[in-house]
Amino acid sequence: MFGGMKSQSQFLRIFLPVATAALLGAALPSLAQPGRGPMGAGPSGPNFDAAMTKLFGEHQSFSATLQLQTDGGQGRQVTMTGKFACLEGKTRFEMDMASMQGANMQPQALARMKQMGLDKIVAVAWPEKKVNYMLYPGMSAYVEMPLQNAGATPKASDYKVDVTEQGSDTVDGHPCTKNKVVVTGPDGATHESTVWNATDLDKFPVKIETGEGGQKMTMLFKDVKLDKPDASLFEPPTDYKKYDNMMQLMMSRAGAMQH
Repeated sequence: MFGGMKSQSQFLRIFLPVATAALLGAALPSLAQPGRGPMGAGPSGPNFDAAMTKLFGEHQSFSATLQLQTDGGQGRQVTMTGKFACLEGKTRFEMDMASMQGANMQPQALARMKQMGLDKIVAVAWPEKKVNYMLYPGMSAYVEMPLQNAGATPKASDYKVDVTEQGSDTVDGHPCTKNKVVVTGPDGATHESTVWNATDLDKFPVKIETGEGGQKMTMLFKDVKLDKPDASLFEPPTDYKKYDNMMQLMMSRAGAMQH
C-alpha cells in the first residue's frame, strides 16, 4: 500500500485521513459523560463519570448493545452502535467504524482503516487504575492512556438526584416510566436528563436523553443483560502489543505495510 511513496508528503496524504477517522471513532463514546464538551477527554472509552452512574441506580454491572447518537444541530448528527459492558465502574465499548452513520467519512478512509486493521476498536475505561485502553483486534495491539482528571472526579455519593415522573411510554418493546432526572454535583452544577426506566427490567434506564453545550445526546440500550460481565473483558489480552500513543501505533502499522 505504501511501497511506491517517494516523500513524506505522499505518506501524510494517505495516513492522516486514516488517523483522523480512527481518533473520531475513539473519541465519540466520551460524549456519554454529562458536563463535558463534545470532544470529551479526547480518544477515550465511554467513561461513565459519577454523575452519569447516578442515572443507572443499582445497575452498576450489565451488558447491552448501545446505540449512541449525538446531534450538534445544523444536521451534524452522528450515530454509533456497538457492544457495551459495565462492571462496577469499569466500562467497555466495542466499535466498528463501518457502522458509524453521519460522520461524513470518506469510503477511501474506511477502506484504508480496514487494510491497516484500525476499523474495529474496543475502548476500555478503568477509573480505579486511572487508565483508558484502546484495543485494536485487527492489529492485536493496544494503547494505554492515563485517565483524564481522574484525581479530581467527585464520588457518586457526592451527587444528589431528583426524579420527576412524566408518564408512561414504550421503548424498544419495553414498558417504561418516563422520568425527568436532575443530578446536582457538589459544586452546585446540575445535569438534566430524560430517562426511560423499563418496568420489566427492574427499572433499568433503556433510553437516556441529555443535552448540554448545545449538543443533544441519546443512548439506547438493547438486549440488556443484568448479569455481571466477565472481568477479563476489561483487561488487554496478554498477546496484544502495547503502544504508548496512537501515533506510535499507526506509524508502526504503516511501516510494517511498506515491506
